[in-house]
Amino acid sequence: MASIRDIIKDRERCITENIDEKYQSDVLGRLKGCADTVVFPVSTEEVSQIMKYAWENKIPVTPRGAGTNLVGSTVPIRGGIVLDLSRMNRILELDEDTMTAVVEPGIFLEDFQKYVEARGLFYPPDPGEKQSSIGGNISTNAGGMRAVKYGVTRDYVRGLEVVLANGDVITVGSKNVKDASGLSLKNLIVGSEGTLAVITKCILKLIPKPKDSLSVLVPYPDIQTGTSSVLTLLKGNVGPTAVEFVERGVAKLGEDFTGTTFPCHEAGAYIILTFDGEPEEVALHIEKARKLALENGAMAFIVLDDSEESARIWKMRGSLVKAVEAVSEQEPVDLVVPISKVDAFIRFVGEQEKKSGMQLIRFGHAGDGNVHLCVVRGDRDDETWQRELHENMVALYHHAYVLGGLTSGEHGIGLSKRPYFLEETSDLVLKTMRQIKFSLDEKGILNNHKSYLA
Repeated sequence: MASIRDIIKDRERCITENIDEKYQSDVLGRLKGCADTVVFPVSTEEVSQIMKYAWENKIPVTPRGAGTNLVGSTVPIRGGIVLDLSRMNRILELDEDTMTAVVEPGIFLEDFQKYVEARGLFYPPDPGEKQSSIGGNISTNAGGMRAVKYGVTRDYVRGLEVVLANGDVITVGSKNVKDASGLSLKNLIVGSEGTLAVITKCILKLIPKPKDSLSVLVPYPDIQTGTSSVLTLLKGNVGPTAVEFVERGVAKLGEDFTGTTFPCHEAGAYIILTFDGEPEEVALHIEKARKLALENGAMAFIVLDDSEESARIWKMRGSLVKAVEAVSEQEPVDLVVPISKVDAFIRFVGEQEKKSGMQLIRFGHAGDGNVHLCVVRGDRDDETWQRELHENMVALYHHAYVLGGLTSGEHGIGLSKRPYFLEETSDLVLKTMRQIKFSLDEKGILNNHKSYLA
């Protein structure tokens, strides 16, 4: 690795021995790879030089951000270089006239959001993991809880500076609002999980910060009643920012994990709503939502006007995967179905749970059809766990596709979802994706054998 040392002269930013396991896995730590070196570039020029070296020597490269990925996208399964971008974490520009910001990919989502909100601006994408990196969010097209009103990460990426597999540096997109100038290469990079290029700068769209925000907790007797009422709320033009559903079983795990409690313990499930905008608009929408919810099976309609209580409820919602993980190994799922099919899919999950004997914990983004499941291991031995997990995942993903759904709403495909994605995706679609990959990376050095790749 002498040539890498020539590029990264700071020895502390190039690790070739005793590499920490966290750099060779994802946040769950169960899928493990083996890297030859971990490099921490601090500039586009360094990234470019590293990629040129890797290209010339056909060395695999695995881009990595904050390491919060859940599906193995950051696992270096073929060795080579882990390109850790966490030290490229600066805010380079805030342009209030064009309402854009230019940032490096390693900046944490929460740090960027705090920065712009302190200046009266707003970056809406809101995945559950706030210490994820912006570059990682872009690489998976992260969604989150506010997607029902504001959309997903892709909707806030105006442009990108990227380093191609051969080390060339290009800028795709710009600060401009409109762009009909050739192919949208920017949108190919968004969601590509590090298989097409390495992101080194991000031009992000901002909007004015909403003046008011208020959340509501709506308990229901069971999960089906709750999820079926979501369509009524959405059709009722009440303009929610977030629409989350949580069944009582997982809410109890969240309570134990965080030390706080949900109201109305007799409920079988909860819908959590948020409304934002002008105060008068928020109040009007909450009253319309109250009427619709109570008419459609809600047990109560609890406005969380105490900011501390609201923060506790949302903190608990954000910690649910960790809460399940604290009591048992589990496999997280984030498939997506049409909004009108959420209720049908939730019913199928309940039937599959009874049929298989595998605990299937359900929560997620009811407002955009993004269903999160935790497939819980319990006390199964390794062989039984792997067999029954696979059987349940095949059944769950297949039924999602039967209903018109897809394998992932926001986590990406990576390694863990790859078998199910490949099984349910047409050969022609996969062939087209791979042709795009080959045109940008014919040597296959960037995050190969992940997602759509053979």
